[in-house]
Amino acid sequence: MSAIGVGAVAESYQKFNPRAYLQNNYMPPRANFTSEEFAVPWKLRCLADAFATGKICGHTLIDIGTGPTIYQLLSACDYFEEIVATDYLEVNRAEIQSWVRSEDSGCFDWSPYIQHTCRIEGKGEPWKEKEQKLKKKLKKVLPIDVHQPNPLGSSLSQPADALISAFCLEAVSPDRLSFDRALWNVTTLLKPDGHFLMIGALDESFYLAGEAKLLVVPMSEVDVKESFAKSGYRIHDFRSYIMPPSLKIGVDDVQGIFFIHAQKIA
Repeated sequence: MSAIGVGAVAESYQKFNPRAYLQNNYMPPRANFTSEEFAVPWKLRCLADAFATGKICGHTLIDIGTGPTIYQLLSACDYFEEIVATDYLEVNRAEIQSWVRSEDSGCFDWSPYIQHTCRIEGKGEPWKEKEQKLKKKLKKVLPIDVHQPNPLGSSLSQPADALISAFCLEAVSPDRLSFDRALWNVTTLLKPDGHFLMIGALDESFYLAGEAKLLVVPMSEVDVKESFAKSGYRIHDFRSYIMPPSLKIGVDDVQGIFFIHAQKIA
């Protein structure tokens, strides 16, 4: 185990500020929808392409470590009856619940994301319809601890048809061993032959969210592929994005982003 340990990581997240995190990562310049040379539209494209295959579908999708974001679920909501959001932090779960219930006028405005996703999916779907569809399908927002062998405790009655996760496991793991264990733990939530879509950071060691400076285990493309193979997955697609100098804005030291679509071997 790393010298800092899982407990210290959990402690560092108590200062996590969801609004600061959203400002740093989901506003311009990173959220520039004019081109897929920018980080956010690249991520939305990866997800839209994966779901467009029609192979990732079923009753339940679990989002591992949702954080305060919903963009990763926009293309998914056409293919599942129920979407379960999860996060370790109560402040993040509250952010998601506020958005679902349209409670807080200060909630982050996801409309540009929804509009862009509708555009690239090319189905002519009005964006407000997609927004309402996702809100309706986001039926649960649950606490999770990916470092526990049973990450959701007794909250889940049966395994999910698919998992999705964005910038979670590498951001809450002090070292590679912890990352591998966390991936193994969340894999228990997925049924055999189920699909896992993950977006994450490449070669990042820290990021900022308000007063919080969160340490990240630096992962290479090879590391990610090895970890998924060890946890019993077959990889269907792997893409990587190099962070251009214009998007290195001092809120982290991320060098790139990976996208992986893997299937759990029965």
